[in-house]
Amino acid sequence: MLIVGCLWASQWQYHRGIDRHQRNNLIQAQTTLAVVPVETAAKSPSSHEWREINASGSFDPTQQILLRNRYFEGKYGFEILTAFTTISGEKFWVDRGWVQAGATALEQPKLPPLPEGQVSINGRLRLDTSLPQGNFFALPSTGTGLISEANARSSNTKSGIDSEFYLDLLSGSVPELTPEVPAQLPELSDGPHFAYALQWVLFAGLVMYGRILIRREVLPRKEL
Repeated sequence: MLIVGCLWASQWQYHRGIDRHQRNNLIQAQTTLAVVPVETAAKSPSSHEWREINASGSFDPTQQILLRNRYFEGKYGFEILTAFTTISGEKFWVDRGWVQAGATALEQPKLPPLPEGQVSINGRLRLDTSLPQGNFFALPSTGTGLISEANARSSNTKSGIDSEFYLDLLSGSVPELTPEVPAQLPELSDGPHFAYALQWVLFAGLVMYGRILIRREVLPRKEL
């Protein structure tokens, strides 16, 4: 049973390594492709994930969510999600990057300004399922205090947003739309999975070798 368990763990780590390697290749390939309009990407979001998208429309300052537990260079903060509506009526969240938390838990962090009116933005398309679930700090329309009554997932009917994707903002038609700390790409290394897979095979070999040694010790004693 121990040998079987080691071999199962080896296969599990191996397949995790394969999945991660394929994901890394996909991200690297998608981020090098030409920019496409959001109208094209919206027809097939899954095939455009990680690709740079262009959209024209306006932000809604009354719909903003702060995703907590985000760290940058060891500092605690939030990522800002702001609702964006395109000129064609498509509505989705835009991750405007990281901001440092206020001095206290009740103090609203200083948010980057939002331009009024129509703007053009470029961002990486992300699938909606990559957003975390649960309640998050949200900015009410009054702009005072923080409440915890919003869900980042577009499936939440309270938000009025029913999009399968969101954008990680990269730049815009005005300077203030370029985030000081934009959402980062995931680490594109294959990680230790293949090394762990080999380790588990070695463990299985050691267990088998140990059993052989035990049998060699036990059999002569029985003959005596």
